[in-house]
Amino acid sequence: MEENKYLNISELNNYIKTLLDRDSFLNKIYLKGEISNFKNHTRGHLYFTLKDDYARLSAVMFSREAATLDFVPEDGMNVLVEGRISAYPPQGSYQIYVEKMQVDGLGALYIEYEKLKKKLASEGLFNPEHKKPIPKYPEKIGVITASTGAAVRDIMSTIKRRFPLCETILFPTLVQGKEAAANIVTQIARADAFGVDTIIVGRGGGSIEDLWAFNEEIVARAIYECQTPIISAVGHEIDWTIADFVADLRAPTPTGAAEMAVPTIIDLNTLIDNYRIRLNKNIKNMINTRFITLRNFKNSFVLKNPLAIYEVKEQKYAQLHQDLAKALEKIMLNKTQRLAKVTDNYILKNPLSLMEKSKNKLDLLVNTLKLVNPLNILEKGYSLVQKDGKLISNSNDLKVNDALTIRFHQGEINALVTKVKEKR
Repeated sequence: MEENKYLNISELNNYIKTLLDRDSFLNKIYLKGEISNFKNHTRGHLYFTLKDDYARLSAVMFSREAATLDFVPEDGMNVLVEGRISAYPPQGSYQIYVEKMQVDGLGALYIEYEKLKKKLASEGLFNPEHKKPIPKYPEKIGVITASTGAAVRDIMSTIKRRFPLCETILFPTLVQGKEAAANIVTQIARADAFGVDTIIVGRGGGSIEDLWAFNEEIVARAIYECQTPIISAVGHEIDWTIADFVADLRAPTPTGAAEMAVPTIIDLNTLIDNYRIRLNKNIKNMINTRFITLRNFKNSFVLKNPLAIYEVKEQKYAQLHQDLAKALEKIMLNKTQRLAKVTDNYILKNPLSLMEKSKNKLDLLVNTLKLVNPLNILEKGYSLVQKDGKLISNSNDLKVNDALTIRFHQGEINALVTKVKEKR
């Protein structure tokens, strides 16, 4: 047997790789598919599988090309890729070496949806504390949806059937297309200013593109800033839009929104009956309580023995009268004793003696003043010498030509110092 006609595995795989690399069609291939088994290597390379409903293909995107992506790939994402098909000899498999990659249609909308959702959540627009309560018994409800279609019919008929007392006001709007978001914002502002109790914003089901107006940021902020409570009712139960997260209440369908917005007549009648029962019970309890109070009054000792009140008051009055008499008697005794003490006073009995004693004391004071009066000394021949109004008692205080005033017992003279004899 000739062994040279047999190839080893490496040779075969390398040959196949050469064939693939030489194929011009495979050197520039464009594919679309869903990402699965995604792995981000520590060196920046991306490894994943591209698949559709019937087949799958291994893919690799090296770090150089991966650095140009403006999104983060993840499992389940639909993408459009551009690259070349080649074999990987060690494993004997072929794969696509991705050079460019972008999100496919719906996937791009999904990424935009997730970005806005994350942004508004970080600002607190979804927080429970911002949710306004929905009135239980509204008088007016504003409905913002298309003027035709199943959604408006379902909402209007459900409200009329459940709670005919409530008035519904339609604020027609576009619900899909480029102009829809701005139109919805305008109608929210109109309904908010109209004075309705609750606003229902929504539409029937559809694709993500059809519902996209309710994923616009301007619609989300209009719902958040609205002063009137808003119920969001967009699409079917499985459909979630940004408007659902911002609204005060999310309904799974437009019909569900109408059911959440109003009670039923049966519920209202039941509530009224419950109030009637509770009111009657409270009135009966109040009457029974008053009856017991009245009975206690009728059986009270005071009403059966009214004189008992008088007897107590009379006894208290007598005690007070007695205490007052004792107090007056004590006061009179004190005043009488003080009067007797004053009457027996020696001074009152001998007023002249007090006058004589005072006169003697006065004479003594007068004589004392005469003794210390410097002017009286002048009667004995003494005199007062003054210079510039000050008394002079020492000749050393004088000098020649000093002007002096000399005061005698009667009269005074002016003198001039001609000679000062020093004191030894």
